[in-house]
Amino acid sequence: QLQLVESGGGLVQPGGPLMLSCVASGFTLDKYVIGWFRQAPGKEREGVACITNSGGSTTYADSVKGRFTISRDNAKNTVYLQMNSLEPEDTAIYYCAADQVFSDACGINWLGMYESWGQGTQVTVSS
Repeated sequence: QLQLVESGGGLVQPGGPLMLSCVASGFTLDKYVIGWFRQAPGKEREGVACITNSGGSTTYADSVKGRFTISRDNAKNTVYLQMNSLEPEDTAIYYCAADQVFSDACGINWLGMYESWGQGTQVTVSS
């Protein structure tokens, strides 16, 4: 059974870093494009970043470009989201999601293309 488990969330001061991990079980990660999404209180879930099967291509939301980096280690069945220069506006529950497709490009605008979702991890940016 497909399962995605996020970890690494917590409370961090503005300007600080945080790294999230998404561990997959029940399937081989390299069969999936993986995306990171977030949902702030009272707002819709939005795409943050995604990475293709081999890690050769990534896509980022404009709001996180230059601050966040998505990467993956298929041997460890893990995808990471390194977040730097965090801002209070980054406060949200962060989710990873998997799309069973082999592709040389990925997108984060259509959440419906991702079939499997984790439970999320809370990130709070506050002084």
